[in-house]
Amino acid sequence: MKNVLIIGSTGQIGSELTMKLRKEYPQGTIVAGYIPGAEPKGELAETGPSAVVDITDAAQIADAVRRYRIDTIYNLAALLSAVAETKPLLAWKIGVGGLMNVLEVAREQKCAVFTPSSIGSFGPNAPKDGTPQDTVQQPRTMYGITKVSGELLSNYYFTKFGVDTRSMRFPGLISYVTPPGGGTTDYAVDIYYSAVRGEEFTCPIAKGTFMDMMYMPDALRAAIEIMEADPGKLVHRNSFNIASMSFDPEIIYNSIKRQMPGFKMRYEVDSLRQAIANSWPNKLDDTCARMEWGWKPQYDLDAMTADMLQKLALKLKK
Repeated sequence: MKNVLIIGSTGQIGSELTMKLRKEYPQGTIVAGYIPGAEPKGELAETGPSAVVDITDAAQIADAVRRYRIDTIYNLAALLSAVAETKPLLAWKIGVGGLMNVLEVAREQKCAVFTPSSIGSFGPNAPKDGTPQDTVQQPRTMYGITKVSGELLSNYYFTKFGVDTRSMRFPGLISYVTPPGGGTTDYAVDIYYSAVRGEEFTCPIAKGTFMDMMYMPDALRAAIEIMEADPGKLVHRNSFNIASMSFDPEIIYNSIKRQMPGFKMRYEVDSLRQAIANSWPNKLDDTCARMEWGWKPQYDLDAMTADMLQKLALKLKK
């Protein structure tokens, strides 16, 4: 990778990935693609080029790729799970129609493409514990359907046209930098904000609901490492299971309480998010990612909790 276009650069993953790529590839050109109304701000705007790139507009994508001589596209545009359920047509237009635009441009311009998939791609019929790399994927949410479709399309463009497509099934991502944007796992970010603010947390997910989660620094590192991996060692491409930690609301609550004994939580279950969570795996088997490109997380729950509380305390003081 040298010249990289990040589509969706102002979102939860994109804003942090763009900055990390600029630090790790100072000799390259890292372009922050955005849509009007979601312009890059602050450091994101000041440290490198940006361009209007609407994923539903193939001509805009192609223009940015040619102008900046892009060799790698990170396709991070998507509606998150809970939002996608209320806007299914838009979710399909962005998640599948938009991906088709990216893949076609990549085929014509000889670019590599990273498109994240999700634990939401499996659905209720997949094994919930130790969910295998290759298993049944029959999601019942629009978000999950777009992710499975994206995996299949990406594999098709690799096998049919030789486009270097790679992806991974992200767990719920936890970050102190960018506020959550409507995902089912967002409670695991919101709970830290409540703790630091000294508020009681109202949990929308039921006790005993386990989901895979990951701290953002690990996710960013994974997104870069997979694109740098030796293609000759990749048996799978679209999409790799990756895992870090799995917990239910009580476990993360107790992790915070160990550092903030006065913290309190109560339950007020959101039926939409709970239904989505119930259809997702408890914990993925990420053996293939570990074997094929050396994936290994660096943070466990307590290490993440300590860092989140410290970083959010500094952030919310400003």
